[in-house]
Amino acid sequence: HTYRIPSIVVTNSGTLLAFCEGRKASQSDHGDVDLVLKRSTDGGRMWGPMQLIYEEGGSANITIGNPTAVVDRQTGTVWLAFCRDNDRVFVTHSDDDGATWAKPREITKDVKIDWWTWYATGPGHGTQLTRPPYKGRLMIPSNHTNAGKKQCWSHVFFSDDHGRSWQLGGNVPDDHTSEPEIVELVDGTLMMNTRNWPPREAHRRAVSLSTDGGKTWTEPYHDQTLITPHCQGSIIRYTAAPEYDRNRILFSNPASTRTREKMTVRLSYDEGKTWAISKQIHPGPSAYSCLVVLPDMTIGCVYEGGQTHRREWIRLARFSLEWLTDGADRLSK
Repeated sequence: HTYRIPSIVVTNSGTLLAFCEGRKASQSDHGDVDLVLKRSTDGGRMWGPMQLIYEEGGSANITIGNPTAVVDRQTGTVWLAFCRDNDRVFVTHSDDDGATWAKPREITKDVKIDWWTWYATGPGHGTQLTRPPYKGRLMIPSNHTNAGKKQCWSHVFFSDDHGRSWQLGGNVPDDHTSEPEIVELVDGTLMMNTRNWPPREAHRRAVSLSTDGGKTWTEPYHDQTLITPHCQGSIIRYTAAPEYDRNRILFSNPASTRTREKMTVRLSYDEGKTWAISKQIHPGPSAYSCLVVLPDMTIGCVYEGGQTHRREWIRLARFSLEWLTDGADRLSK
């Protein structure tokens, strides 16, 4: 019926893996929902057939969703975290660029506190840290609720042993944040960019920082440039000095305070403090997105969109830094 909630990563060999929820009966967030995948070996120009990663119960109303993928660059393994009925947490992995997948393994007891009610991984992509002392750590941004009090917190869980075990990190100390993604700054600080819930500044993204590998997080501030219609967004590093000429971070979301529309990609040169570049990639209805950087430094943004409503399709936009900046910026090492 509907495909929603995209996640995309690129493997060490350059294969693109695009995951999403396959909602079989309706557009609803809850119901008979399966986890599906498509693979591309040519940078997203052509895609293979849809693969079923996991489903449960045939036509039963069991939700397998919120795909959040991360690639272990040290081993080449692709890890995929997801939830069952927004209550239980699982991981699976692939050692052959997403062609086959291991039997999902439940990690709920390791990454969830008993009183937490609704739980969601991501959605979008995870992050592997590249700087000491946490180099190699695999991080999955997530969120949880206390339904009785209408509270929602963003948090992380992580692995320091290449996915063999997972443990819970810290919460953002604000009970109105959700659907986070994380980018590692060049000084090793982690920046979490999250959806924001009323009565907070719901039309601005919330940002929290961690200097201890995700164990603790700062009180979030609201980025006044990153407007939002109350929706998920994606953030990723593009380049870092001294490997490249300057530091660059990318962000995507529907840049509107009115409704879910105007899918936009932004570029920061100062580690997410300001956003110097903004370019719309789809003017119409649009919603969730996920960013990826290909081996040739092409930028990819997989996003939900349509002409009349935001759930008509999931597409991949491919573009260069030069296109994004209208020729004002070119890659240089």
